[in-house]
Parts: sequence; structure tokens; C-alpha cells
Amino acid sequence: MFTRVALLLAKLSQHKRRPVLIFFALATIMALLIMGGLGLYKGVFAKNARLAPAYQYRFERLQAGKVIQALQQEMAFYQTRIQRDPIGGLDLAALARAYLQMARASGEIHWYLLAEESARRSLANLAYSNDGAVLVLARIAEARHDFSEALRLANSISHNADALAIKVTSYLAIGKLSMAESAVKELLEKSPSLMGHVLYALVKNAQGNDEDTERHFENAFSLEEPGETASSVWARTLLARWHARRGHLAEARALYGEVLRVLPQYQFAIVNLAELELREKDFAAAWGHFGQIFVIAKGNPTVFDHIALRGMARVKLLQGDNQKAQGLYAEAESVMRRDIQNFGHRRELARLLLERGRSIDVPEARALLEAELEVRRDAETLDIYAWALMQSEKTQQAKAIIEEALASGAREAPYFYRAAVIEKKLENQAQAEHYMQFALKTDPAFDETTHQALGLGLETK
Repeated sequence: MFTRVALLLAKLSQHKRRPVLIFFALATIMALLIMGGLGLYKGVFAKNARLAPAYQYRFERLQAGKVIQALQQEMAFYQTRIQRDPIGGLDLAALARAYLQMARASGEIHWYLLAEESARRSLANLAYSNDGAVLVLARIAEARHDFSEALRLANSISHNADALAIKVTSYLAIGKLSMAESAVKELLEKSPSLMGHVLYALVKNAQGNDEDTERHFENAFSLEEPGETASSVWARTLLARWHARRGHLAEARALYGEVLRVLPQYQFAIVNLAELELREKDFAAAWGHFGQIFVIAKGNPTVFDHIALRGMARVKLLQGDNQKAQGLYAEAESVMRRDIQNFGHRRELARLLLERGRSIDVPEARALLEAELEVRRDAETLDIYAWALMQSEKTQQAKAIIEEALASGAREAPYFYRAAVIEKKLENQAQAEHYMQFALKTDPAFDETTHQALGLGLETK
């Protein structure tokens, strides 16, 4: 193990891109060695962690690296076939799909770009009856937050489960919850599956129906199959995050532990686990898990870079080291501005600008959110826009926007908290207390540390 770590240290030390990231990657490697070695989580999930039997992964756990290895073999297979028949369309569509799966498995941005390029070449060679290429382009459009294009492409394909899934997530993003529900009902009628029930859980969560949200998660795992490991860990991570947002921290921790037992380097779970550790004031563990993102990526840009950097900034804020926090926020900003053209993080960039707390950044944050609302009008985007309006001293407008978010049925403690802060600023103390009661009812563990751990900011100065 120490030989592998030494090689990785040498590789990173020679890397010319993002020196700050490299520093944190090196520091994180040493921290992980102290914790017991890369990829080992002994004792990390021991804190009140009891996993309900229904959520245990019942199938054989894949050996480390097997998912990536299988995708590499699949890509090599189709690349060879394409060399023999460069003007064909179906092999290029299959290669595009493999690239997209690799992008999701690794988080590395360049795989998304390769997937898009291959799908477009496929359609150039085979313009009709090429649903595989169209679906890849729809997923790429969705990743870029071009939801109207994602829906256009999905609607061009009839009687297809993947197209219906894209409709569900795209309608959720633009705030059309009834249309998302219609699409997921059609999906489940066509083919009951883990994916279908998880998507229905997301719809019910957006509508504020906790009972149905949990019921659909339970239904999802009852339909789990051994060949869908990626969907299995994704579903458990979403359920864990839902539990965390309801103050069920032990349940969330147990689920993250199960995910990382199955796929130890699953970055989506790692960053969410780190956020949970921040809430629990376990700063060393949170720092280690956020930093692990850069160890896993080995210097390659990923969609998790900015999330990890912002998380590390929050660690430093909670430890009282504002200077280091601001440096990390600056690094996260640089990463997001680099990626914004290809995989627009307008909402996340605006969130960072507001979270950092500099008044000079507020006008840009507002402009970014107003552009984002043209394509995405879900409760989360509305909440952040209300924050920007409040910071711009447009408190009445902020009140109208947060009320729109809550009118969708969304039941999240941060939204109630935002509404409470706005009402307090308007000197509506009774209404402010009313909203804070809703926040605490939704998430009983919601406190001042949670505000900063989740990057919600504090009351306006």
C-alpha cells in the first residue's frame, strides 16, 4: 500500500494544474494513512450506525475497480469495432453510452465530452432509428442544465423507459411537479424497477410528502437486482441524504456506510458523508472525506471538485480559520468558472458567492440566478434566489420568492429557515418563529452548526 501511495504522491507533485488542490490531496493522503489506509473505513461508521435489513445490499460486493475495469473493456471493444466500420452509427452510440457511464462512475468531466462527441458522430452516420445516441445527448443536455433540450430529445423517443426517466428529472428541475409525476407513473406502469421507484420518491419529496417518499424508497429496494450496482448505491445515497435532512443522522450514517462498503470510492456518497460529519462537528473526518475526492481523481477535473472545496472551506469556517476558508472558496470559484461553459454551475457559483459573504459578489449572484431561473425553477433555485434578493436589500421580493418555493410543497428545513430570516428582517417576529418551528419539526437536529455545514449563510448583516 505504501508503495502505491508513494507513486501517487510523486504523480501529484509533478502535476502542473491547480497547485492548491494538489496540496490538499497530499495532506489528505497522509490523513487517510493515519486513519488506516486508503479505501479503508474501519470504525468510521461505528457511531450509532444500525442499518435496517431492508436497506442492506443483498448481493455480492464487486471487487475494487471492477466497475471501471468493465467499462474500460466495453469501451475498448466498441473502439475496435468502430475502427473496422467508421461510418456505422450503432457502435458509436454504444461507445457514447459507455463513455457516459464512465463519466457517472468516475465523475471526470472529459468522459461527458467524449460521450457527447461520440453521440453526435453516431447521429451524423445514422440519423434515424438511433435512440441510443439521442438518449446520451439528452443526458448531456440535462447535465448542462439545458432541460428544454433534454425534454425535446426525450419526447422524440416513444415507449422508452430511459426517455421517461429523463422527463421525470427534467420536469423536477423546472418545477413542473405534476408533469414529473405523470411521467414517473407511466415509467412504473411500463416497468416497475428500482430506478422508477427512486424517481417517484424524488417527486414525492419535492411535493413534501415524507410518507410516500419513504414508501417508494422501500419499494425500490424490494425490486433491486444484482446487475445494477450503480443504481443501487445512487439510491442509497439519496435515501441517506433524505434521512440527514430530516435529522435522522444515525440512519444516514449507516446508509453511507453501506454504500461505501459496496463501492468504497463512490464520490457522491463521500461528499454527502463529509457534510454529515460537518453537522456532527467531526471536522477531521469531514476534512479527510472532502479531500479524498482529489485523491480518487488523481489530478483529473471532476464534477465533485467544487463541492469538496466548498466543503473544506466550511470546515475551516467552523474551526474559526477564515483566512484558509476564503482561500478554499477562491479555489472553488476558479474551478466553477472553468467548468461553467460546459457544465453550467450557475446556481452553485451563485451559492458560493453568497456563502462567502462578500457584498461585492451579490450583484453577480443575483444575475446568475436570474439566468438560471429561465431554465430551472425548482424550490432549491428559488431559495437561493430569495437569499440573493435579501442580501440585495430587496426583502419583500425575497419574501415572495421563498413563498413560491414553499407553495410547491417543498418541505426542507433550509427553506423554512430562509423564510424565517426574511420575516425577521421584515420585523414579523411571530411569523419568523412560526417558520423556525417548521424548520425544527422537519429537521430536529437543525442548529447553528447546521447552517454553516450546509452553506446556508447566517442572518444578513
